[in-house]
Amino acid sequence: MNSNLWNEFKLKFFKSGNPVFLYIGINILIFVLVSLASVMVFFAGYRGLINDLIANYLAFPSLPDLWLSHFYTVLTYQFFHVDFFHILFNMLWLYWMGQLLLDFIKPRQFHVLYIGGGILGAIFYAVIFSIVPAFKTTANIPLIGASASVMAIFTALVTLVPNYSIRLLFVGEIKIKYLLLVYVLLDLLGTTSTNAGESLAHLGGVIFGFSYVKLLQNGIDLSIIFKKKPKLKVVRNENVKKQENVVNQKEIDTILDKISKSGYDKLSKEEKETLFKASKN
Repeated sequence: MNSNLWNEFKLKFFKSGNPVFLYIGINILIFVLVSLASVMVFFAGYRGLINDLIANYLAFPSLPDLWLSHFYTVLTYQFFHVDFFHILFNMLWLYWMGQLLLDFIKPRQFHVLYIGGGILGAIFYAVIFSIVPAFKTTANIPLIGASASVMAIFTALVTLVPNYSIRLLFVGEIKIKYLLLVYVLLDLLGTTSTNAGESLAHLGGVIFGFSYVKLLQNGIDLSIIFKKKPKLKVVRNENVKKQENVVNQKEIDTILDKISKSGYDKLSKEEKETLFKASKN
């Protein structure tokens, strides 16, 4: 039974080809393993040992003296969480916003957004902590969690379709651009709190998500270096349509404009298929 459960988990999260499920799977797996390890060392009499190890070696440090020796933490910090509710809300937002975003971008672009958002979140956090006088006397506050990556995903979606609406419990229908604005304002206010590091990382993720989409809309795709080159060159007859599987960028822009004005649900079946094909190219 346990073997079947593990196989189902792997199939769902690691072999589906969906980057949203991949990152959710990685985060959940690491959280479960860390939690189990924490329980074992607790009973062995070493309470807090796992958390200390993560904070000292895998979380991103705020002290400049540690950046060079802990350079790898710009990646590792993205996959660890403080507690159950920390990972729960991050993964819920990643699922909701990530699934929507995949209607408009390619999987490889999603990977760059997720990882890049986390990296810029850490860099932005580090820069502000090192130059703003209010933080210079602050002790090392390790940064941990996928929040910056999730904010990059959310911001990218808002930048593409700002007028897309979702329904929230107790709030009702709201456009995602207003929801993002609320989050940004809360993070700006949060920079004066004891949890300033996380708020700064969120803002770094916002900057990356917005910048990435704007570059993409101007023909600059940062994910192009990860595009797989075809192993075979197929020579087609001139009488066959050369562009039958190629989606016109102007057509995509027109569809995105329509979504921005009237919402995704107003698209025709053909327009949705066009978006789907574009996301796979």
